[in-house]
Amino acid sequence: MKIKNPFFKKNNKIYLSHIYKTLGLKKPKKDLKINDISDLRSSSYNDISFYNNSNYLELLKKSKVKYVISNEKYFKSIKNHCHPILVKNVLKSVYEIINLFYPEALNDAIDFNLTGPDKTNNKITFGKNVLFGKNIKIGNNTIIGHNTIIESNVMIGSNCIIGNNVLIKNTIVGKNVRIMDGAIIGKKGFGFFPDKKMNSRYPHIGMVIIKDNAEIGCNNTIDRGSISNTVIGKNTFIDNQVHIAHNVNIGDNCIITGQVGFAGSSKIGDNVSIGGQAGISGHLIIGNNVQIGGGSGVIKNIPDNVKVMGYPAKDIRSFIKDNK
Repeated sequence: MKIKNPFFKKNNKIYLSHIYKTLGLKKPKKDLKINDISDLRSSSYNDISFYNNSNYLELLKKSKVKYVISNEKYFKSIKNHCHPILVKNVLKSVYEIINLFYPEALNDAIDFNLTGPDKTNNKITFGKNVLFGKNIKIGNNTIIGHNTIIESNVMIGSNCIIGNNVLIKNTIVGKNVRIMDGAIIGKKGFGFFPDKKMNSRYPHIGMVIIKDNAEIGCNNTIDRGSISNTVIGKNTFIDNQVHIAHNVNIGDNCIITGQVGFAGSSKIGDNVSIGGQAGISGHLIIGNNVQIGGGSGVIKNIPDNVKVMGYPAKDIRSFIKDNK
């Protein structure tokens, strides 16, 4: 289910003809209003999405979306599942359409609407030098530590503990969540178009969703999604100094130990355990009940109920045999 994003102002008057014009294409035979640009998983019929990786073909087949930005390379494989809009550079075209829908998406680096908390609210405990943005919602019995900043429109559930020197923006936090000192959550992800003269930053209109009973360790960085959301599942505990890139989806009841790094758009199943300093490459699918040993480098998908270790990560029995 698509969750309404309160963090970015959308242009609600975009038609298919505007999209074609922006992409330098001929006017479409039929014009209609387009609601939003979304990922394949959450797109509705009146949205527009994109397809730039054959790993997502099954997702496209199940998607409700009709109009999809892609290129000639994928035309034959997707033409029976959607109406392809063919361009030379898919990601740059997506960038242009995001800016069409969300013209202010790149302007959120600093929230200048910060003020001190309402000290008359005796159901929330605040430390010193706490700053809040506009329209935030915080549940009862939540504790906010010293020097912490909660930016505009952030939602935090009840019975949470937010540590010292924490920054939270573009994020929805569930109930009974603990976020430890120094965490930075909801910043723009690392996305840009390289150019010798000047790199172009990629707008990020997704958010971070942290579900109930999760724990985020000290000095964690969790980037918000580019178009999808970055999601931390229920009862998932994350140790210190972990980096989670844009669009990563971590399931329920996972244990992530110190200095693990997740590249963008990987999906982690439920009940997954990952040892310290392991690295997960981008756009991978890690199944349920997987165990990944410390220091491992995961560069391909892992099915359910598998234990792996090493670089590249392999079945634990093969790793032990090779390293006797």
